[in-house]
Amino acid sequence: MRPAPFPDEEDDDEEKFVNRPCYEFNARLSGAFNDRHCRHCRHYLTARCPHIEDFLEDVEDLSPE
Repeated sequence: MRPAPFPDEEDDDEEKFVNRPCYEFNARLSGAFNDRHCRHCRHYLTARCPHIEDFLEDVEDLSPE
């Protein structure tokens, strides 16, 4: 089991998925979701995302060993 991250590590992890220059809002969502978070981007978790490795690494970190 991994130790819980320190608060500043958690903030850094959140920051890396916000306000990237490649962000394109997914217009299928309500405009209220347009907060520049990757999870609301048209490219989120698709092959068109230039940073897909970052998301896959993040998911792998959550996998049990």
